[in-house]
Amino acid sequence: MELPGFAVTVWMFVCLYVSVGGYPNGKVREACTSMVPCHGSSPQLSPEHTITVNGTEFKPGDSIEVHLSGPDFEGFFIQARDAEHLDSPAVGSFVLADRRRSQLLTCGRTKNSAVSHTSKSKKKDIKAYWIAPGDAPKHVQFLATVVKKYRIFWVKIPGPIVSQTDVLSPTPPLHATSEAMSTSYPVSYISKPFSASGCGSMKFCIRNPSNCDPGSASCFFLSFQQEESSVFIEMSGPSEGYLAFALSHDQWMGGDDAYLCVNEDHRIHVSTAHLKERSYPLLDLENALEDVSWRLVDGVLQCSFRRSVRLPAYKGRFNLDASYYIFLADGEASEGGLIHKHRRQPLVTDGLYNVTGLPQDIGGSRSPQLIKAHGALMFVAWITTVSIGVIVARFFKPVWSHSFLFGKELWFQVHRILMLTTVMLTSISFVLPFVYRGGWSQQAGFHPYLGCAVMALAIFQPLMAGFRPSRHAPRRQLFNWFHWSTGTTARILAVVTMFLGMDLPALDLPDPWDTYTMIGFVAWHVGTDVLLEIHSYCLVRKVEVIEDDRVQILQSLTSAEAEGCLFKQIVLTIYVCGNIVFLVAFLIAINQV
Repeated sequence: MELPGFAVTVWMFVCLYVSVGGYPNGKVREACTSMVPCHGSSPQLSPEHTITVNGTEFKPGDSIEVHLSGPDFEGFFIQARDAEHLDSPAVGSFVLADRRRSQLLTCGRTKNSAVSHTSKSKKKDIKAYWIAPGDAPKHVQFLATVVKKYRIFWVKIPGPIVSQTDVLSPTPPLHATSEAMSTSYPVSYISKPFSASGCGSMKFCIRNPSNCDPGSASCFFLSFQQEESSVFIEMSGPSEGYLAFALSHDQWMGGDDAYLCVNEDHRIHVSTAHLKERSYPLLDLENALEDVSWRLVDGVLQCSFRRSVRLPAYKGRFNLDASYYIFLADGEASEGGLIHKHRRQPLVTDGLYNVTGLPQDIGGSRSPQLIKAHGALMFVAWITTVSIGVIVARFFKPVWSHSFLFGKELWFQVHRILMLTTVMLTSISFVLPFVYRGGWSQQAGFHPYLGCAVMALAIFQPLMAGFRPSRHAPRRQLFNWFHWSTGTTARILAVVTMFLGMDLPALDLPDPWDTYTMIGFVAWHVGTDVLLEIHSYCLVRKVEVIEDDRVQILQSLTSAEAEGCLFKQIVLTIYVCGNIVFLVAFLIAINQV
């Protein structure tokens, strides 16, 4: 007879223990049935928050936007239930509108049947999308528990009731994976990898890398083969999340006709969607695809389907007998088939193509041409021209001091031409990303900030050189220090900026090759600099009398160094050739991305 009392005691202990930290991470599965937070206090009676929806009727597979709003709150828990039996299990599933502030929970046997917070940060509203299941009750009501503070919360705030438009014609259960239902047509299994046979002769193909075998673990493949009034489409690539392609009128995301193959629990769901700018794809409620098949083996995802060349009854579907830019993207998909932003820049064709026209076998680029030009010009400027210009100014004054070009010493003219070329190339390159992005990029980390600093220093250098004092002026030494320190700072920042820029999604040179190659270039330059410094020191040691100003930094080198003219010229020749090798390697890598 003591057992009930003991059970109550244990229950109170567990509640009090859990309530020490509450559920700041939103993992509130323990409250799936009661929707009551175990906070050790009673809920409030008069709700301050409201639930609104964007529709009052639904049919299986429909998506309804659910909006919870009100004064600042820390936590929330949203479910949909049978309006006639509110104590019954959750109904339907949800799709997130904001993954930073909300997360999906599985209550009972229904996956993604609830939405909760991810942290206790203050929020005024939250949105999610409810997907109506095939076996939904006639009437569904949305309920929400809201936590304002730890001991101030409301339980099962009643929301709107939505009803089925037609309850007389039942529809088989559908399992939604995103903002719309997934494929409801028969799906078959692909028995073997796709083949590139017929590419360029019978079907239009896109391959990355160029001419790769679709059966390999590194090949992205997309093909279109017209069969009378329809087109059979094959898509494959190394992805365990999702693959997607889109038809676009330009090389920017937005207003595009998209097709997604998404891995959900080792089953592939194929959907059509509409891309609106850079937001989550809006999946269609009705699917215009036929003969859907899929395969997922050894990390390679394959899917194929058929669609009509023209689909006038489906809004947002482009006619396939026109020309478009073609995007091909891949990325990760989380529990419930929710896709995440593509992990790298999508592959984009270099021009407009008609997939039902003349069959072609083409490639594409994951880096826009303007970004490629930006990287190439920066590499030319800061690997070649500036590095050679610094070596010439530092070590070739006595060697070329008696040779003249346009009335000035040869070393000075070479140095000035190379440095002005660096400023010109940097200025042109600096503008290109702004032209491509249409403004400042918020997703490039520190790269644009350091790039602006490099640009400012690059412009400041020639302006400062225009006010250079005469050789024997008292302020010449101060100028030398400023000139050297500004140039050195610019070069260091430029190398750091290039390190950061090589792995940005818009360029994304092969890793770790790009890092090792850049380290190799830095070592090559420093090694050459050290070698010439040692050589200069050895020459100076041969001089019986060392002038007083010889020990001052950046002072003109003595005439004794002219003895090493041949050695320096050989070193310079080898150094220039080495720089060209590094530059060509980077340019080839840029051309191939």
